[in-house]
Amino acid sequence: MKSQAVRMDGWISRRNPLEKAKNWTWQIIRAVLVLGFCYIILFPIFLRLSVAFRDRIDIYDPTVLWIPRHFTLENLEIAISATNYLSALWNTFLISSTTTLIQVCSCALAGYAFARLKFKGSGLLFGLVIFTIVVPPQTIMIPLYLTYRYFDLFGLVGLFSGKSSINLIDTFWPFLISSATAMGLKNGLYIYIFRQFFRGIPKEIEEAALADGAGIFKTFYRIMLPNAIPAVVTVVLFSFVWQWNDSYYVSLFLSKVKVLSTQLTDMGPALGKEPDPVYQSMLLNTGVLLMMGPLIALYLFVQRYFVESVERTGLVG
Repeated sequence: MKSQAVRMDGWISRRNPLEKAKNWTWQIIRAVLVLGFCYIILFPIFLRLSVAFRDRIDIYDPTVLWIPRHFTLENLEIAISATNYLSALWNTFLISSTTTLIQVCSCALAGYAFARLKFKGSGLLFGLVIFTIVVPPQTIMIPLYLTYRYFDLFGLVGLFSGKSSINLIDTFWPFLISSATAMGLKNGLYIYIFRQFFRGIPKEIEEAALADGAGIFKTFYRIMLPNAIPAVVTVVLFSFVWQWNDSYYVSLFLSKVKVLSTQLTDMGPALGKEPDPVYQSMLLNTGVLLMMGPLIALYLFVQRYFVESVERTGLVG
């Protein structure tokens, strides 16, 4: 027995250095990967921060890399003026916040129906929901535009107003109607997130509510929805950020109403009198930083809740 114990102690002593080497190797590889990803993500932000406060004479100074030698706010002032920043910021916030709230309600209802209510054709309908994630929105650009340009709901517009249709272009109504019908930006993904989360909630909770006399809708907003807070937080953040950065739908529906994503594309012609293309590029980067600023501030406050919500919803990839 003593000889066997001596052999085991020797085997453990020989194995410990190897295990420690593997552990240290994995920690080093993980640290390198994390630092590499952080550099890839944060480098554009640091570059734009450096450019935004750099004076024109620092552009061609090879000794100026990150910290401006001549600090100035002129770039921010020009970018704010060229993009009509305050009005565009308000319009962008208004569209993003209202569509986010409506999409959470409509997609949660759709996800609950697909998860709990079994009806004929539910599998086919959910397949179409997944299909909306795969199909690019450009394929329905023309019919989508014509629908809201000549909007008429089952002939009711002509019945009550005497007009053949109404024009909803250059209004917020296309975004509100699309969100309310769960056909807005990335709504297929939001329905999938809610469906998967509701399927993970024990059925006994729902059955107990139904046994107490609660109907489907009361069970949904009194029992199921409060338990789906992680999924709600995830969808809220995804919806707000994607709508904030969207340039496809806003350029399709809005031409007179200015938002940040379209103002950045219009910023180039506004700077056309500037003969220096390098300085134009610096001003464009400053405009991009102004657009990213509110999202960066939002992330600093809610990143902990976002990570926890993604982990609890099981969303990966």
